[in-house]
Amino acid sequence: MENKYTPVIGMEIHVELATKSKMFCGCKNDPFGAEKPNIYTCPVCLGLPGALPVPNKKAVEWTMLLGLALGCTISTDSKFDRKHYFYPDLAKGYQISQYDMPICRNGIIHLASGDVRIHRVHLEEDTGKLQHTKIDGLPVTLVDFNRSGVPLVEIVTEPDIHSSEQAKEFLKKLHQIVRYLNISNADMEKGSMRLEPNISVKKPGETELPKYKVEVKNINSFNFVKKAIDFEVERHIKLLSNGEIPAQETRGWNEEKGATVSQRSKEEAHDYRYFPEPDIPPMQFTKEQIEAVRAQLPELPDVKTARFVKEFGLSDYDAIQITDSVERATFFENCLNLAKPPVTAKMIANWIINKKGDEMPADKLIAQISAANTVEDVSDEVLAGAISEVVSANPKAVADYKSGKQQVLMFLFGNVLKTLKGKGDKKKVMEMLQKKLK
Repeated sequence: MENKYTPVIGMEIHVELATKSKMFCGCKNDPFGAEKPNIYTCPVCLGLPGALPVPNKKAVEWTMLLGLALGCTISTDSKFDRKHYFYPDLAKGYQISQYDMPICRNGIIHLASGDVRIHRVHLEEDTGKLQHTKIDGLPVTLVDFNRSGVPLVEIVTEPDIHSSEQAKEFLKKLHQIVRYLNISNADMEKGSMRLEPNISVKKPGETELPKYKVEVKNINSFNFVKKAIDFEVERHIKLLSNGEIPAQETRGWNEEKGATVSQRSKEEAHDYRYFPEPDIPPMQFTKEQIEAVRAQLPELPDVKTARFVKEFGLSDYDAIQITDSVERATFFENCLNLAKPPVTAKMIANWIINKKGDEMPADKLIAQISAANTVEDVSDEVLAGAISEVVSANPKAVADYKSGKQQVLMFLFGNVLKTLKGKGDKKKVMEMLQKKLK
């Protein structure tokens, strides 16, 4: 029988889509670029009576695109629902979301630490943003509705994650895929990608999933997710060891305290009183429409990495580093198109990874690599003279070499190169040096 506790973690990730307009109206989708609060608003995103929502076609297509990149099945029938709850940043008193008929289901992300299944990917609208401040010395909360109605895609995993390290690896891979698709900048500091782990712990010997879970809301960094999971797992194990079951609740991560803090008891689906959105007809997608979206899929990170290894002879490590972002991978291929011998793919990769070569224009980088690897030729007479000079100046090293100390050869070789000031073909230098020593 197992004698250790096993973390059981599922993730919910919200990603704001970078469409030009909002999800259900024509307002500009640029909450972070707005110079003033509440300038990108209209009766729809302010939730005024009688305002009618119209879905953003591009946002629906991009949700499908993400689903396809995650290996999901795209539903031919889908619909929007009203999710009811009261909060000051939700003008209507409900959020237009998806409940039982999401656009995408049943995907998977392959990781070195174990596959993570995707339960669903669905589309909804974002809320406004609260700002806590003081006016005339009194504490007040202001609401900025520039973000209200921004298209928000939610990715929900199965509880397949069993450590904070695996959670971090999963989130980095998902972030990379979103950026490759160019559907969001997924900037976590600005809140355009928000991370929410659902955490529970199985007792030793338990085979069923735990009967409770704790959700940590709105985390904005991979490292904070890792810390929050580690903190919660330790807290749960202490409670379970004492015969207690952790409360089913929503918590927040407090970085200053290095701890999670309780926010509220966790709602169940029925608490939201979901029902179909009456102002938006159900959506139906043909196989042709789904295939047209599939045709827009770019080359994804894992495929690109494998191609760079196969086509350009990069090591697995170098290929993973180079394909870390689509911008870096594109820069690498642009450099390859400009490169001529003696510049190789491996050299370009080394300069990008170790010398931040992708911070300069591609043509400038190729010129630098070429200059660093162009050997100025020297005559056999000059080469022989340099070797004779080094051999004469180092009689002890020569004697050591002749008595069998092979490592001395590299000392003499280095001195010849120094005498030649980097000129001459190294292979030829070594051959002539060995011939002289014999």
